[in-house]
Amino acid sequence: MAKKFYVVKKGYNCGIYESWDECKKQVEGYSGAVYKSFKNIDDAKKFFQSDNNVKENSEFDIVAYVDGSYNIETKEFSYGMVILLGKYEKLFSEKFDDKELSEMRNVAGEIMGAMKAMEYCLEFGFKSILIHFDYEGIEKWCNGDWKANKVGTQNYKKFYDSIKDKINITFKKVKAHSGNKYNDLADKLAKQALNI
Repeated sequence: MAKKFYVVKKGYNCGIYESWDECKKQVEGYSGAVYKSFKNIDDAKKFFQSDNNVKENSEFDIVAYVDGSYNIETKEFSYGMVILLGKYEKLFSEKFDDKELSEMRNVAGEIMGAMKAMEYCLEFGFKSILIHFDYEGIEKWCNGDWKANKVGTQNYKKFYDSIKDKINITFKKVKAHSGNKYNDLADKLAKQALNI
């Protein structure tokens, strides 16, 4: 049997593995795991090192990048969002002045961004969305790993629960300020909304 290489792009430990058993340990039970097998190491490396936006665009109706920001002086928060539809980029941002939610600072903006991405998907009749984020609560409040204790997180969880059976929502964590073009753009949009 020909040797295969298994690439885990999203799992417990991302990397290139030489057996299915090793790969399986990294993806089994992991929500939204991304992995693929290759016949040669060069193709595996290319896939692992690529940003992979084209592939993601073909797998999902919409690919979104969201980020949040907070202005300490005005107590306002905001979100920035990049929606990728095929080769088209749609940019969104909005600021909010909500005393209760602003206590969560930029996290409130992150939540609003994720909700707006889901709303966009619903509004235009899309069936699947991949949401990139850099604050882990965006996924963990939805999947129940984190308990939603505040009003903002409770509303977010309720919203997610109300639509999760209508559209396929997949989350993907990206490292903040790591040079990812679209994540950096979402961050910039969020800051621009607050004039910071």
